[in-house]
Amino acid sequence: MIRVNSLNFPYIEEQDVEIVERKGIGHPDTICDNISEKFSIELSRYYYENFGRIFHHNVDKAVLIGGKAIPKFGGGEVLEPIEIKVVGRAILEVKDKKIPIEEIYNESARKFLENNFKHLDINNHIKLSLKIRPGSVDLIELFNSYNQIPNSNDTSFGVGYAPFSKLENLVYQTESLLFNLRNSYPFIGEDIKVMGVRINRRINITIALAFIDKYFTDVNDYLQKKSLLKDKVFSEISKNIDDEIEIHINTADIPDKDIVYITVTGTSAEAGDDGQVGRGNRINGLITPYRPMSLEAPAGKNPISHVGKLYNIIANRIASDIVNNFEEINEAYVYIVSQIGKPINEPQVLDIKIRTEQNNLKIFENEIKKIAQKHLELLPNLWKEILEGKVQIC
Repeated sequence: MIRVNSLNFPYIEEQDVEIVERKGIGHPDTICDNISEKFSIELSRYYYENFGRIFHHNVDKAVLIGGKAIPKFGGGEVLEPIEIKVVGRAILEVKDKKIPIEEIYNESARKFLENNFKHLDINNHIKLSLKIRPGSVDLIELFNSYNQIPNSNDTSFGVGYAPFSKLENLVYQTESLLFNLRNSYPFIGEDIKVMGVRINRRINITIALAFIDKYFTDVNDYLQKKSLLKDKVFSEISKNIDDEIEIHINTADIPDKDIVYITVTGTSAEAGDDGQVGRGNRINGLITPYRPMSLEAPAGKNPISHVGKLYNIIANRIASDIVNNFEEINEAYVYIVSQIGKPINEPQVLDIKIRTEQNNLKIFENEIKKIAQKHLELLPNLWKEILEGKVQIC
């Protein structure tokens, strides 16, 4: 059932206060999300390439246990490694052939870490561990029971919205800017967390950035480079913004005591923080308490029938398609809920709420329903995009 209604609460840009957060790829929570998702993708590829189909699995529980390190100006050392432990369910044997589950996990995790972290020594700074067992008989049989359309393996919901607000774009762009500046400013680590707070037309951007210790000679050098980076960020992100913007970086620093945020590896996971799947960014790459969000952790869930993953993806796509296709529609919110055992393209309800300039909902209702129906029809093949790495999960 597809329903279309008008939004009856204030537009996000008109609200007095807005809060938006993004955790970069080096944040311990984002590391966990990516490790689980890459594992699921590679496991799915192995199943498909060797047996012609993807088997039941959910490897969506991961925890990062922070290591022990002593950073210092000029270069410190890691004393105890970061441990990343994934647990979950998967088919471990097919037709008497054992699945090399540990090998798939280790290779996918190492590849992700090697491709994204410049200062992590994978052999010495990381310890990978895995605990996978078969799923329950009922869920495996439910997964195997479909012909062409998979059945939902959970009763769950997904949400999405479009477009991004000014602050949401600003937060997303700030983290991306800093990450992409690593070649020009090698003292930037991968662990970048950005918190944006808007109060009326004043915006505060607070950045927690894991600087690399070996690129600093002393605290004064650190402060100079931090100031340089602050000016660079401000000049880039304030170009098309009329609001008042303030940039803050590593506000917990106590320079008088030589206490500053430096790391050996570029991530707080080396000593200061632990991580877990599902505690970070939503599907759209942001954490947005002033918007609807699902607490589902899509990372690591199977791409065939786990609606906790699939529905969050298409909810955002439907919302984006609606606002991109109709100039008169300023905002769209999408809510979609499944029922376990029912086809994934037959949700209990797909509820769409829109905001139009003249509150003329009826003009667009039929076309909006067609957009939503198109995405439901494409849903059984979404797994192909996921395996190709074309779908953002966090």
